[in-house]
Amino acid sequence: MRTVHYVGMDEATYLRARKVFGGPAYYHRWMDDRVFTEVGPDDVVVIDNERRNPYVWDASAVDRRYTE
Repeated sequence: MRTVHYVGMDEATYLRARKVFGGPAYYHRWMDDRVFTEVGPDDVVVIDNERRNPYVWDASAVDRRYTE
C-alpha cells in the first residue's frame, strides 16, 4: 500500500499538506535516520525542512490520528 510520509514539518503545516496530498499518512516531525528505514519503494515523501536531525525522533509520542 502506498503511504504518504510528511517529513520535517510542524503540525499546522502537516494538516495543510495532508489536505493536498492525502493519505494513508505517516507524520515524521524531523528528518532523521528513522525516515529512511520506514519509507517503502511505492511511498510518497513530502518534505518541508530537509535538514537532518542527528537524533531519532520518538514516533510513539505522536497522537495516533497522525499515523493512520
